Amino acid sequence: MNDLSRVKRLSIAGMSCAGCVATVENALKGVTGVDEATVNLAERTASVRGVTDTRVLVEAVKQAGYGAAVLRGPEDETEKEAAEMAHYRRLLRKFLVASALGFPLFIAEPLGWLPMLDTAGGRGFWLAAGAITLFVLVYSAGHMFRGAWKAFRAHHANMDTLIALGTGAAWVYSMLVVAFPGIVPSLARHAYFEAAAIIIALINLGQALEMRARGKTSEAIRRLIGLQPKTARVIRDGRETDIPISDVGLDETIRVRPGEKIPVDGVVIEGHSNVDESMLTGEPMPVEKKLGAEVTGGTLNKTGTFLFQAKHIGADTALARIIELVRRAQSSKPAIGRLADKISSVFVPSVLIIAVLTFLAWFDFGPEPRLSYTLVATMTVLIIACPCALGLATPISIMVGVGKAAEYGILIRNGEALQQAGRLTTIVLDKTGTVTEGRPAVTELVPAAGVSENELLRIAASIETGSEHPLAEAIVSAAKTRGLALASVGGFEAIVGHGVRGTVVPPPFPSPLAGEGRGGGSSCTVLLGNLKLMQREQVNVGELESKARQLAAQAQTPMYLAVDGRLAGIVAVADPIKPDSKAAIARLRADGLKVVMITGDNRATAAAVAREVGVDEVLAEVLPGDKAAKVAELQARGEIVGMVGDGINDAPALAQADVGYAIGTGTDVAIESADVALMRGSLHGVPDAIAISKATVRNIKQNLFGAFIYNVLGIPVAAGALFPFGGPLLNPIIAGAAMAMSSVTVVSNANRLRFFKA
Repeated sequence: MNDLSRVKRLSIAGMSCAGCVATVENALKGVTGVDEATVNLAERTASVRGVTDTRVLVEAVKQAGYGAAVLRGPEDETEKEAAEMAHYRRLLRKFLVASALGFPLFIAEPLGWLPMLDTAGGRGFWLAAGAITLFVLVYSAGHMFRGAWKAFRAHHANMDTLIALGTGAAWVYSMLVVAFPGIVPSLARHAYFEAAAIIIALINLGQALEMRARGKTSEAIRRLIGLQPKTARVIRDGRETDIPISDVGLDETIRVRPGEKIPVDGVVIEGHSNVDESMLTGEPMPVEKKLGAEVTGGTLNKTGTFLFQAKHIGADTALARIIELVRRAQSSKPAIGRLADKISSVFVPSVLIIAVLTFLAWFDFGPEPRLSYTLVATMTVLIIACPCALGLATPISIMVGVGKAAEYGILIRNGEALQQAGRLTTIVLDKTGTVTEGRPAVTELVPAAGVSENELLRIAASIETGSEHPLAEAIVSAAKTRGLALASVGGFEAIVGHGVRGTVVPPPFPSPLAGEGRGGGSSCTVLLGNLKLMQREQVNVGELESKARQLAAQAQTPMYLAVDGRLAGIVAVADPIKPDSKAAIARLRADGLKVVMITGDNRATAAAVAREVGVDEVLAEVLPGDKAAKVAELQARGEIVGMVGDGINDAPALAQADVGYAIGTGTDVAIESADVALMRGSLHGVPDAIAISKATVRNIKQNLFGAFIYNVLGIPVAAGALFPFGGPLLNPIIAGAAMAMSSVTVVSNANRLRFFKA
């Protein structure tokens, strides 16, 4: 793929609320070649998909009034984290400077320690206080005023706009009162320097606490990045050398010693060991690795030493793809998040209109001192409004939820799947490799009269050498175990949903399978498949049909073998049920989900497996191409369907389902074909994924409810809606504290998901 067409990530500076998100997104979407752009307020990043130059993207963001830099890899991420930590410390310093002025004034005024404005000494004191407050506004709130000015120049408004207007108006009014007290009535002669300083202090403190809490939400990504070692021990020209991991090439031979992390993906070529893959799969037990076994970069070698050959390096390793997948999911937006963004995009303009109406209402109808009341109410409305809490409500929860899922070996591709998973009513399970092990074995051989077991198995294995079906592998493996010499096969044909056909040349000795008048070296037409194939080819199965039914009732798959139109016997193959499938399905049913099993196997075998694991409904003898249609039928009945399959044969059905779960070991196809990829083979990953999805959506709704209620109740109270009925007029300082803490509350609530346990 061309580098220009990859997903690009930008670090965005200067964003303060969801209004900024909409502005940056629109700026990026306006760039020629951009197909999709999403901005994550919680991470302060943007993900852009399309064919365009990153320099153009950065310039577009700057034109919108914000800063931008390209994020290319772990090094950039580390720099970004260091920059955020430095910003956190700056915010704390700004809080301390603003507090040093604001809180002494706030405490001294009600105690009567401050001089009056109408005295000569008092005016000098308050002019000095005004000058110091101006320094606070420049030093502690300079970034907010600059943000407001940039937003104004780009023809939009954001949270900085509200803060700048509120505190700026308080300082200007106070300075006018101090410098020209005669221009306002005596009752209105009050300076609000302490309010401006304390509001700035509280907002800086709130932003610092929010940034600190936000840092915890990216813990999963940091842990994944930390899995990859910095160096690899390669063998070149017979010598072992430690080199940076970025210098490792394809097919290089790499040594891994006990206690070391595996640097890249590859295949073991010498030695054996046990490898801890828990950080990728969620499985606690180490996995044995011997000759030919695949190893994954980032996993931990426990015991032995081995050599392996690098097969995937750099961005192509499983760990790199997982990190990218988690990042994309954390930046994606479900429908509920897009709704919040739409509301947030008009929030600040709406608050400005409410502030104007508040000013007019108090100025025209308020009691004396009218001007003071007007200023306090208007400033309080501007300060208490918090679009930041609205903008953070969804992305912060998704970041934590997706990260928590990754810890369980569950890779969620997008926020939409996260939201949909909690609404599922039906789960459709593919049988082979999902409910069962997917590693079938020959369990019984039933030869027809005059045919030996070995001859039956030899011919069956010969014809199946051309098939890639798991059942075929089981038959060939059984023949090899017995040491049988396989015959050559010609004219092989796979008959979808029925079986296989081919021409087999038996060894040069007489055989009853060769037909009348044929020599040992003549060829035979062989059929191997289900009862449908025998009926289609008009092969008489005779008395063996009852035996086949008996085998099917025992959860074995009977396969008929016919040679030149004559039945030669039955090869029975069984795929063991996974030990935890029954318990996982019980969890799904306990959650109120209807569980359906779908398979191409015969009805009797499917029914036997279904009875064993306890599913509600069985769809048997379904051709691979028809699975998606069956999912569509369930959806037509009003069901919201989750499909669980291996991510290869079931790709169409996974795509058709409302949420597709690819279960397996995180192969390329598994990751790409479904909404959710389950890195471990256990079916427990499905209820775990659903539980995490429900918890995340619940958390999003809590955040949105809290943010909406805060603003719906806070803004009218700030405007003085309760004052005519004997209620209080909200102090701007209290409004500033409430606004600063609202975002912290949202982020803290989202971080509760970090302690989720399935």
